Amino acid sequence: MGVEAELRKIGVVGAGTMGSGIAQVAAQAGYQVVMRDIDNSFVAAGMEKIRKSLNKAVEKGKMTNDEKDQILSRIRGTIDLADMADADVIIEAVLEDRGTKKTVLSSLDAICSPRTIFVSNTSSIPITELAAFTKRPAKVCGMHFMNPVPVMKLVEVIRAFQTSDETAEVVKALAVKMGKTPVEVNDFPGFCTNRILVPMINEAAYCLMEGVATAEAIDQVMKLGANHPMGPLELGDLVGLDVCLNIMEVLYSEYGDPKYRPCPLLRRLVQAGRLGRKTGWGFHKYE
Repeated sequence: MGVEAELRKIGVVGAGTMGSGIAQVAAQAGYQVVMRDIDNSFVAAGMEKIRKSLNKAVEKGKMTNDEKDQILSRIRGTIDLADMADADVIIEAVLEDRGTKKTVLSSLDAICSPRTIFVSNTSSIPITELAAFTKRPAKVCGMHFMNPVPVMKLVEVIRAFQTSDETAEVVKALAVKMGKTPVEVNDFPGFCTNRILVPMINEAAYCLMEGVATAEAIDQVMKLGANHPMGPLELGDLVGLDVCLNIMEVLYSEYGDPKYRPCPLLRRLVQAGRLGRKTGWGFHKYE
């Protein structure tokens, strides 16, 4: 039996940038989706993000208004975790915080069928550790989407030490159904993408702090010299400097290697509330 026949309902915990994007691509793939957050205002904001994204697709001729309405009709917002009790797969996209994730996974474990697969969109916390928070570790897997989710093709599929072959295959097939390209990586802190990408952003922050070049020059050097579509400081602003700092702290604590020490400038910007595009100011200023 293929994944299309097996899976009908997808739960998404978290209605932020990543959660709403994941809910959108799941609904576009034809699944019934329940998107949950802790407050109705967060759920409403997530639904509005999805509407805006779909409206852009309609404007670009990528889908019709009818198709947009059908996609939206497949997404239901809620603040009640119990509404996910009958989901086939639940994708956790909450704060990058161990305690929060442990609470969510433990709560889901108590209300969901033993057949339900739990997936985490964590960007750096080991999946093996998250799987151990549940009584179904063989049915836990990592599914690291890239931002913006509706656009980016990559999904890192991370097997916990305990993940079964069957679970990994279902998750990879789900990624394909969502229009993504799954790439399986092993369970190391930061996985593959962020272990390479975020230290590059951190090193660019050191270059800025030490006066090697201006922020504009650093980004231009990498765009023109390394053929990157976006400079590392621009990219950090897009990801969110708080997210970058969090990932660097995980890498530093997990590996104990000084090469992963977060740049003091990165830490200061986060303390100042300059988090990048989402606050209008990070390494660069935005309108």
